[in-house]
Amino acid sequence: MEGVQNTKKLAGRTLFITGASRGIGKAIALKAARDGANIVIAAKTTTPHPKLPGTIYTAAEEVEAAGGKALACVVDIRDENQVRTAVQSAAEKFGGIDIVVNNASAISLTSTEHTEMKRYDLMHNINTRGTFLVSKECLPYLKKSNHAHILNISPPLNMAPHWFGPHVAYTMAKYGMSMCVLGMAQEFKPLGISVNALWPRTAIATAAMDLITGGEDTKFYRKPEIMADAAYVVLSREPRSTTGNFFVDDEVLYGAGVTDLKPYACNPEFADQLFPDFFLEMDTTLLEKYKDKVKMSPSPKTASTGNIAGLFGKIESMMNEELVKRVGASYMFNVKGEEAGTWYLDLTSGSGKCGKGQPQVPADATLTMDSKHFYEMFTGKLKPANAFMSGKLKISGDLTKAMKLEKLMGSLKAKL
Repeated sequence: MEGVQNTKKLAGRTLFITGASRGIGKAIALKAARDGANIVIAAKTTTPHPKLPGTIYTAAEEVEAAGGKALACVVDIRDENQVRTAVQSAAEKFGGIDIVVNNASAISLTSTEHTEMKRYDLMHNINTRGTFLVSKECLPYLKKSNHAHILNISPPLNMAPHWFGPHVAYTMAKYGMSMCVLGMAQEFKPLGISVNALWPRTAIATAAMDLITGGEDTKFYRKPEIMADAAYVVLSREPRSTTGNFFVDDEVLYGAGVTDLKPYACNPEFADQLFPDFFLEMDTTLLEKYKDKVKMSPSPKTASTGNIAGLFGKIESMMNEELVKRVGASYMFNVKGEEAGTWYLDLTSGSGKCGKGQPQVPADATLTMDSKHFYEMFTGKLKPANAFMSGKLKISGDLTKAMKLEKLMGSLKAKL
């Protein structure tokens, strides 16, 4: 794949990467390994997860095969002693630490009401506290390095309310990582330690993302390698020349002379229809381009009345115990416009139920949209992610469960 070429600038450097057993963390590790870097894989996966491939040991084997040296460390970054032990082991094995990549993160796209406190604590302890702790423990060694970098995989600080409303707990946890960048960049500047953030423009195809979304929309994502290449560009720079930045992957690559980003797309045929990631504002040109992508042709006039009732009739004919087992959630739909009304879909027990009115069990997620857009979404003419990002769809409740509806929509499309 064309992209950023390795320059050997990280040869012999030691990178301490959290969450490097898979996904973006592992991609960054492998990119640096091709320079001949030393990679500390700090993660807690020692045995294969039933749904998430990769362990610290398989990642270490891949690093060695790519040309680097690896140290697999069992680290739950919530545990201060485990972090300290791993940092000391890394310094003893490789003679120090030059670069820290705070990649480990936990996600739950849930509203305040639907966020359990154990999930809130998990996100804040891994994302914010873990990032602070790892940076703190590595600091004595970074001070001694002549190429000291900290790179947090976290978004630009954006106070737009729509990035908080649907999942305030997650947003706060990720922004905690970004505030570490803001503060530590200023604090460590006299020490010559560079502190920056990196965030993707689009959704990135990782095993964790597939687990959350069901893996249905991978063709609209980019590969983790785009983040790895962007991280490599940032981490190869002279530390004193760049600090306190909130980088976006494609902007970094454009600045490095990479003009064709299509090879990073999971499916190049959909390279101009990629799902944007959270937290980024689009410039006017990109916004207009994105609006064009989500603008669909209007439904036929003959379909303007009675569509929703017919739609739920089709849904009812498809419901079965297997679908209930796969989805396991209850939904309420507030339909506006010509066919205004409240509908429900209960996929929590038996073969499921659906119809007009309130659900008999509490809704896990409530979806609100105009009847025309509602029909387009359920018949495959409007992608749920596009509808959500463009404001046509509003979701309250458990966003993760709401996203499971996409499988049902795909099945329904074939019947209409």
